[in-house]
Amino acid sequence: MSRPEKHSLTLAGHRTSVSLEPEFWAAFREIATKSGKGINALAAEIDAARDTSTGLASAIRLHILAELRKP
Repeated sequence: MSRPEKHSLTLAGHRTSVSLEPEFWAAFREIATKSGKGINALAAEIDAARDTSTGLASAIRLHILAELRKP
């Protein structure tokens, strides 16, 4: 697995950066595209639904895992 890459996202009008490995960024983009959303919109949904004790990068990884486990 590769080293994490930092990318900027806009959530609720605020810029933030998230570090994910390139493989996770690719899967995240693919999931967003399949759902008809941009990565900012999908990240905002994940951000709104996550527990405050879970970081955004971890929440995104867990979302990707859940999507890949769907039948």
